[in-house]
Amino acid sequence: MTVTVINPQYQQLEEFIKGLPLVFDESGDIIYSARNTVKAFGIEGYKINVKSFKKPFFINQIAYVTVRKSKARRSYENAVKLVEKGFATPDPVAYIEQKEFGLLTNSFYLSIDEEFAGMLRELRTGTVESHRELLRQFALYTADLHEKQVLHLDFSPGNILYKLNGRIYTFYLVDLNRMSFDKPIDIDTACAGFKRLWGSDDMIRFMIGVYAGARGFDEATCLEKAFKYRKEFWEAYKKRHPDAMALPYI
Repeated sequence: MTVTVINPQYQQLEEFIKGLPLVFDESGDIIYSARNTVKAFGIEGYKINVKSFKKPFFINQIAYVTVRKSKARRSYENAVKLVEKGFATPDPVAYIEQKEFGLLTNSFYLSIDEEFAGMLRELRTGTVESHRELLRQFALYTADLHEKQVLHLDFSPGNILYKLNGRIYTFYLVDLNRMSFDKPIDIDTACAGFKRLWGSDDMIRFMIGVYAGARGFDEATCLEKAFKYRKEFWEAYKKRHPDAMALPYI
């Protein structure tokens, strides 16, 4: 059994989308291949990125058809909701779920390919002065997300990309299968959200200052919480990955 949900704006791609599971392994251009695989396909003037999620473990095969939505479905539905709330992400095209004996086996999320100017990983190097406008606009963007009750639960440098028009940054979120909507985001949750970001302590202090001002939070409290969660996260990361390179904020 195959479940296919297509964004009405891309209904003309139905034949390609429905046939995709049969040709995915043998066609398309690989963009990324590790736990999941991402490939690019050209069809009817569109460039489509297709993310094939790793086959879940048996217990999750059951969970994804009983108590939880699949990662592909969550990615699609969260992208639709993000756009509805006025935030940018590569346009969602469709999702596909394949099931055997009532269990989820394979799933795919399709989105429009976008060209970006950069991503937040570049904050690994440089100074506040060299990145000041990027840091400032990103902090204001994060405050806007949180004010509108949008929380990305993997708010990490590789999942935050941007386009640049003059001096105006437009930020795009990707990897959307873990998100929360329509719940108030308090100071504790907000500051914990900065823990995965790369950059020097000075960069984090600058961003937190802008963010706190935008949300009416006490800056000193925000800084204390943000650095506490940041330290805990990266120390735990280092223990799990003892052979990792220097931490991204060093």
